[in-house]
Order: sequence, then structure tokens, then C-alpha cells
Amino acid sequence: MKIEIQELDKIYPNGNHALKGVNLEFGTGMFGLLGPNGAGKSTLMRILVTLMKPTSGQVTVDGKDIQKHRKELRRMLGYLPQDFRFFTSLRTWEFLDYSGSLAVLRSKKERLAEVDRLLDQVGLLEVRDRKANRLSGGMKRRLGIAQALIGNPRIIVVDEPTTGLDPDERIRFRNILSQLSQNDVTIILSTHIVGDISSTCQGMALLNRGELVFSGQPESLVKKAEGHVFKLTLTSWEYDSVKEKYNVISTIPVDDGWEVQIVSDDEPEYSSTVISPNIEHAYVYYMEHKLHADILD
Repeated sequence: MKIEIQELDKIYPNGNHALKGVNLEFGTGMFGLLGPNGAGKSTLMRILVTLMKPTSGQVTVDGKDIQKHRKELRRMLGYLPQDFRFFTSLRTWEFLDYSGSLAVLRSKKERLAEVDRLLDQVGLLEVRDRKANRLSGGMKRRLGIAQALIGNPRIIVVDEPTTGLDPDERIRFRNILSQLSQNDVTIILSTHIVGDISSTCQGMALLNRGELVFSGQPESLVKKAEGHVFKLTLTSWEYDSVKEKYNVISTIPVDDGWEVQIVSDDEPEYSSTVISPNIEHAYVYYMEHKLHADILD
């Protein structure tokens, strides 16, 4: 499986230039799309699943233009939108059964077996008879991923899947996706939560204001922040000064004040220790420092 995005542009009727000449390529496994709200991630997702046409540019799957082969693509596609909805009158298994009928699972026996298999996989088998609108927020997102998986799609697109979930549900959801990525499928995960990328994705892209500003492995982005992440122990007065000058990543109260992590191009004026960056440090450093410097250049 090879997905290629070439010079993709999207301009809305109101003049919003949501995507600007985006070029990407990825294959099987899990690929993360990261960026702040308004970066163009959901627009790109909707184009990939053929719910929206680009203004210009092309997306191909194994060399086939998705706009010219929409029916063929949709047969191999599973999609969990950010605003996942369901029929409130249906029970959990009934909604998934309905989704299976749309996914060309015509045999009732085969479909019901697949429904129970997926409910078990996402941890919802015990609530199969509960109405979908009575599920918790985390359960509803798990039902969403189950409907995206029915029919064994080769491409799975999930848009902001962990927004609003508690930490346990986020971990469970990421584990489900990680396991699926081992099955020779392509999973495209769009998120603004940095931790979702580092935990699951072999490759990633970073969008900012509709432009692709980074593409590669998460480790490559982390390397760009090496030597630029500092840990400081500060008094309350010093902390007030530091937060005015630097991008503060974390703040932890200690006996004598605050333990603070910052990203900076230069060593701070207060006593500090250089620490190894993680993906969150790297994201903030890249967006606030390197990318800004490149724009000024």
C-alpha cells in the first residue's frame, strides 16, 4: 500500500486557504498528522476519505487517483471522524451491524460474528445490548473505532480520536490502533495531542497554517530539540521572570519554589541543566523557535 499526496491545495469559498501545496508519501503502518487547531488536518482527512474535493493537486493510492476511483477506495477504507455520530435509538450491536451492512458484509451470520469480534476487540462486548447513547465518552470513541474497522479495511483514517478522553481511555485507544498497525494496514492518525504521536506512530508530518513544515520519524523531530531543553529550579520571583522570556513546558511545585522545564535557543540566565527532549519538547521548540527562525530567514 502506497499513498501519495501531490501539491494538494484547498481554498474554501470564504477565502480560507486551508491547505497549501502539501506533498506527502506513506505506506503501511501508523502515520501521525500533528499540528495546532486550524492547521488543516481535518481538511486533509476529509479529502483523503473522498468527502471533500481539493481545489488542486492529487491523492493516489497505489497509483490510482482517489477522485476517479472513489467507490474502489471506499471499499478499502475505514473512517472515524472527529464528530463521530450514531443513531441514538440503536443498541451498540445494532449500530455496528448497520455499519457492517454498509461495508458490504451481506451475510447476516458473517456480519453478526464480525460485530461480536470487534466489540470484544474494543472492550464493548459486555455492553453490546446497551443503547449507544448510554455509553460513556470513552466507550463511544471505542464504538467509533469498531465501526471504522468493520469489513477489514486496508486504510484506516482517524481524526482527533482521543479528544475528551481520560488518560486510561487514551492509552486503551492508542493500544488498539498500535495493534492494528501490525496487520499490514495503513493507519492515518490526525491529532493535536503530541503524546498520541510518540506512543504509536512510525512516521509523522507536521502541519502549520495549511503548510507541511516537517515530515519524517518522530525521533528526527526530537533530535532537532537536542541541547535546547533546560530544567531549572526557581523561586517564585524568578519563575515570574522566566515565564515572560521563555516557552515553559512544565511547572512542578517544590519546597523552595518551582521546578521548570523550558525550551530555548540559548542557555537561560539562571542556573540550569540540559535534559534530553521528548516529542512534546521538540514540537514546541520546532514550532516556536526553528520554524519561526526559518520564516524570518
